[in-house]
Amino acid sequence: MAQAGYFTDDSMLRRVQRERAVALGTQRTLLMQAAHPVALAGFFNATAALDDIYGRLERTAMVLHAIGFGTREQADRATRRVRAMHRRVRGTLAEPAGRFPAGTAWAADDPPLLLWILATLVDSNLAAYERYVRPLSRDERDAYWQDFRVVGDLFGLDPANAPGTIEAFDDYMTGMLASGDLRISQAMRERALEIVMRPPLPPALLPLREMMGQITISLLPAEVRRLYGFAWDPVREAAVRSGAEYVKRVVVPLLPQRVRYVPGSRAA
Repeated sequence: MAQAGYFTDDSMLRRVQRERAVALGTQRTLLMQAAHPVALAGFFNATAALDDIYGRLERTAMVLHAIGFGTREQADRATRRVRAMHRRVRGTLAEPAGRFPAGTAWAADDPPLLLWILATLVDSNLAAYERYVRPLSRDERDAYWQDFRVVGDLFGLDPANAPGTIEAFDDYMTGMLASGDLRISQAMRERALEIVMRPPLPPALLPLREMMGQITISLLPAEVRRLYGFAWDPVREAAVRSGAEYVKRVVVPLLPQRVRYVPGSRAA
C-alpha cells in the first residue's frame, strides 16, 4: 500500500502546483524575496545563492515537490535538511537598509523572515495560476493558503506566526508592500535585469526570453516593479494580458495532462 503524503489529489496545493504554468511566477517569487533587505542578506548573500540562483530555485522546487506530491517520510526528510541549514545561517546587516540599521541581527529561521519567503511564494503562485490557468474562488484561495501553512510548519514556521485566513494573508501582503521595508540596492537592480531579462536558456528558446521577461514584470506588484526600476506602460500590460487570456482560454484546456502537468504529479 502506498504511503500517504501530507496532501491528497483534492488538496488545493496539488491542484495548483501540478500546473506547469505556475512556473511563470518563479522569477516573480525571486524578485519579491530579494526586495526585502534582510531576506537578501540572509537567504541570498549569506548562502551565495545569487551566484547559483537557478540551482537554488531547482533545489527549492525539488523540496516543494517532495512536500506536495511525496510521502510524509520524503517530505520530512527534505524539510529536515532545510531546517538544519537555516539554523546555521545567521548574521548582521553590513550596511543600513531603510529602517534596518547596520548591525541588525538576522537569522534564516526568524519567523518574520520565514513568513516573507513563504508568502512571496504563495502570492506568486496564485498570481501565475489565476493569470494563466483559471480564476480561483475565495474558498479555493483560502484552502491553498491553509495548505501552505502546513508547508510553513514543515519549514519551521509555527502556524501561530502565519496569517490565519486568506483575507489576513492579503492584508499582510498589502501591508508589506506599503510598509517601506522593501528596498532595492543599485547592485540588486542590475542583478535583477540579468535574472529577468537574461536567464540561461537553451539556444532554441532564446527568442522567448523577452516574452518571459515581460510576463515576470507584468506579474510583479506595481510597488515592487518601481523599486526595481522596470519600465512599464498600459500598452505592454494589454499585450501581456491578451496573451495570457489566449493561453488560459485556448491553450491550457487543450493540453494533454502529460504536457500540462509537472512530472510526478499525476503519479501521486
